[in-house]
Amino acid sequence: MTTGAPTSPYTVRPRRSRLRRYVPLGLAVWLVLEIWLLTLVAGAAGGLSVLLLLMAGVVAGSVIIKRAGRRAFENLNEALQRGGSPARGGGNGLTMLGGLLLMIPGPVSDAVGLLLLLPPVQRAVSRRTESALERRLRKAAPGSLGDAFQQARAHRPDGRVVQGEVIREDRPEQGERRPPLTR
Repeated sequence: MTTGAPTSPYTVRPRRSRLRRYVPLGLAVWLVLEIWLLTLVAGAAGGLSVLLLLMAGVVAGSVIIKRAGRRAFENLNEALQRGGSPARGGGNGLTMLGGLLLMIPGPVSDAVGLLLLLPPVQRAVSRRTESALERRLRKAAPGSLGDAFQQARAHRPDGRVVQGEVIREDRPEQGERRPPLTR
């Protein structure tokens, strides 16, 4: 369906973000590095030992993911029975990511997966991720999805901070008519 309005022959392509540009390159470099290191280890220790290490990584990763998932589900059930929300800082997501990285064949992913299983590393990664997310939410443009999740803090006279969401109700001015919601 056309509107009859002329269209410009020159369309402006949106700029690709750095992330979309370099993620495929990073994945290719990571895969080549993993395969190269696996061949080095196989040459030094033998193919059977590498196969056993890979199988042990898959088994260990699946056990870790299963335990972390069970723990997360139990925390959710307890929180729902109390009538609240689950406690923050459980580290179940990072534990699951560590288990997943253990399941992926390769020494680099195994090393990163083992690092993510350590509680100090989990706390550091969690703090860093949370602060980066807060920075992105603060920069969010009005009306965007990030703006919808932004929280406000109200200071009470007794000094306590009450967290909540800001709900803005735009009411029509006198004489202003809004279009119907359905047609």
